[in-house]
Amino acid sequence: MSQKRSVPKRNLMIRIRICIAVLTVLGLNACKTSKSTVDEKDILTSIDSVSEISAQKNHNLQLRHNKEKSIVEYQPSPRRDFDILHTDLDLQFDWENQSVLGRALLRVKPFFYPQRTLVLDAKDFELGTIALMGKDSLTVLSYRYNEKELSIYLPKEFSSKDTLEIMINYTAFPERNSGDGSKAITDTKGLYFIDPLDTVPDKPTMVWTQGETEHNSKWFPTIDKPNERFTHSIKLTVPDSMVSISNGKLVKKEILGNGLRKDYWEMNLPHAPYLVAIAVGSFGKVEDSYGEIPLGYYVEKGFEKGAAKVFENTPKMMAFFEEILGVNYPWEKYDQIVVRDFVSGAMENTTASIFMEELRLDEREAIDSEWDYIIAHELFHQWFGDYVTTESWANLTLNEAFANYSEYLWNEFQYGEDQAALKLVAEMEGYFAESESKQVNLIRFDYKDSEDMFDAHSYNKGGVILHMLRNHLGDEAFFRALNLYLRQNAFQSVEVHDLRLAFEQVSGQDLNWFFNQWFLDKGHPELEIDVDYSEPENILITISQIQDLNSAPLYQLPLEVSWYEDGNRKSKILFLKEANQFFALENEKPIHQLYVDEGKGILARRSQKLEDGFFARQFNESQLGVARYEALDSLISRDARSELNSIIPIALKDSFWSIREKCLGYLMSDSNWQSELLGIEDLVFELAESDQRNSVRAAAIDLLTEWDPDKYQKAFQRWSNHPSYLVAGSALMGLINSKESKVDPKIIEGFSSDGNFRLVIPVSEYYIIEGVRDKREWFHQKLAQLKGEGLYYFLGYYSEYFVRFPEEGKEEAISNLIKYLKYSAKDYVRMGAFQALLGFSDDLETVRKIEAAIGDEKSPQLQNYFNYFLKMLKDEN
Repeated sequence: MSQKRSVPKRNLMIRIRICIAVLTVLGLNACKTSKSTVDEKDILTSIDSVSEISAQKNHNLQLRHNKEKSIVEYQPSPRRDFDILHTDLDLQFDWENQSVLGRALLRVKPFFYPQRTLVLDAKDFELGTIALMGKDSLTVLSYRYNEKELSIYLPKEFSSKDTLEIMINYTAFPERNSGDGSKAITDTKGLYFIDPLDTVPDKPTMVWTQGETEHNSKWFPTIDKPNERFTHSIKLTVPDSMVSISNGKLVKKEILGNGLRKDYWEMNLPHAPYLVAIAVGSFGKVEDSYGEIPLGYYVEKGFEKGAAKVFENTPKMMAFFEEILGVNYPWEKYDQIVVRDFVSGAMENTTASIFMEELRLDEREAIDSEWDYIIAHELFHQWFGDYVTTESWANLTLNEAFANYSEYLWNEFQYGEDQAALKLVAEMEGYFAESESKQVNLIRFDYKDSEDMFDAHSYNKGGVILHMLRNHLGDEAFFRALNLYLRQNAFQSVEVHDLRLAFEQVSGQDLNWFFNQWFLDKGHPELEIDVDYSEPENILITISQIQDLNSAPLYQLPLEVSWYEDGNRKSKILFLKEANQFFALENEKPIHQLYVDEGKGILARRSQKLEDGFFARQFNESQLGVARYEALDSLISRDARSELNSIIPIALKDSFWSIREKCLGYLMSDSNWQSELLGIEDLVFELAESDQRNSVRAAAIDLLTEWDPDKYQKAFQRWSNHPSYLVAGSALMGLINSKESKVDPKIIEGFSSDGNFRLVIPVSEYYIIEGVRDKREWFHQKLAQLKGEGLYYFLGYYSEYFVRFPEEGKEEAISNLIKYLKYSAKDYVRMGAFQALLGFSDDLETVRKIEAAIGDEKSPQLQNYFNYFLKMLKDEN
């Protein structure tokens, strides 16, 4: 069969023919050869061969380059030349210069091979005397220091039988060369001075640490690697008006005079360097206990009652985790500390977890506290991460997947399977969102920076994978394997194979297939599902895996299919292990609707052609709250009004609060439902009046405000005094939205002194709508008081007030917003400040200030967002 030659090859043939003609004329083809003339076909064949060889050579070069690159980029588990046995720290704080004056005594020994140089991590220190301590003598040692690593030259070679004690006098400067962290941990100072000179109004002076990944070497010399492990004692010289907290137990307090005190903390069980922690501040303490384990909840004074409520489930969590793991809480105490300006959500320091200030709630705010998930997460780390620790950051998911999954376990135990399942779906969606731009192996040794490991793969995907493994093996095998894993690896460092071997030892199954596809490869299944109901007594199911097999595995996947017979749920496990697979259900009794993964426990994208009626039936017959939620959500997204007409009244009475709340939110989007559904308004009022879930009550009040705020003024006034800020805030917003009878200004002023954003927002809206002047100081005060999400929501109202009434202090407002845009540690607050500043964008000088403020923005996403809108503004102007 002839093929059309490419233009380059056709040109080449012309040149060949010319050459042949020239050779003929010159008689050069008259040499004695086996052929009397040159064969054009032979020449082309030869050229093709050369091309193939060249292509193969290029392929081999690229292959070699890729393999060399993988070797260079490989991040091994840290080599262990020395083992630190014990660290003794004596620390003082230079509050003015934000530095740490330290004396460290390190008891070390060569790990295996003889050593003559001890290399320690010590970032941004100024060093004093370094010496080898003897029984009766002190030998000063020479060293080399490059601001990151300290190489200490020992007087001779020592073996693993020798134990050495090294003294290091130093001053640490955590502020120097601090850099960006990750999405999970936003800075790398290691130790943080908060308002050290007490110059910021309403902000307490504090010191606290955050050591993960390798940032504790910013304040004490160590081998700052996760596979290191030691005991330690820490002496802290602090103002006698302050409280100190550290790992282990407080064994002594020594009054020094001059307003100073020295606290002695002892940690007698070994743990990794990144888990060492201190916190110093004017904390109040709530004392609690779990059996013989003392518990402390530390928070700023005045918030103790709130802390008692926020952390009240800690003893119950401990009991639950001990029961399912069969391993007692492994440490001697557990403290939970709430600090200002924390650079992460929380950190699982051994016996002393530190939390962000969003957990600093007063007694009333704590009524609606929903922080159990993060409290459970850090507590579970005390087993998975602290007691048994990943040997390298490549295996980070061995810490974070378990902590992530503990949130599911606690929800399942405390609040029910429906809430736990919906939480798991949210975790999947977080991973899927990240997977759009990033798909990497869960266990990966080619990360550029250890901070890169803190992502939705290590957390979200890892947690869901553990759930799938639990479903595959069953609860008894799953939790018995976790017990074995913990006992076998107590106070040790682990890699993913340690986990696999524990599960295999308990279950008797080879689980390489599971770990290879989920932990050691990237991606996720993408499934096309078709169900054939033509023979109701033997349903046929076709499932195809359509993910790109060049970059993702062909998965082996246990899939549950389920159906209902006379109200009874039936199920069967299908094992998918082919790209296209057919299953005959052999159900015998006729089935008219089948569900694949009804409980949403499989990490997979699914594609299945389903009609609105399918979801209506799913909502009406499914016994799983997450499936009913999915059905309602699907009908809402399709705006399937016919089906929703009958489902909405049922959904508002559903036993799962998330479904009731979802339905109320949907009704807010379309006021026609008020008249279309007979009796719906009475049902919504009933939810506003008495639903057991405050968030549902608030959503119902919001809906009544949208439908007819004047009708419910008396109810709004009554609900505005509810203890829950959720309920009271929604009711207050209802009050100020009255059109016929304006709310009494005295009622609004009665709420104006409250500092909770759920009341601050409606008061702000009232001032703006009613044009209330002379409130500049009130707005400035609230701006300084609010934190976190409350601050984010308030920024728009703050801006709006000064946009409408510039005479109240427009320039000061712009200046304040610029500070938040430039200096806030939280991405969403900087975004909120930018959005608020857009209200003043008709002023070119303000636009220039915005442009200057975002010049140092570190978040690529925010930088793109800012630049997009700035370009629009410039184009308009």
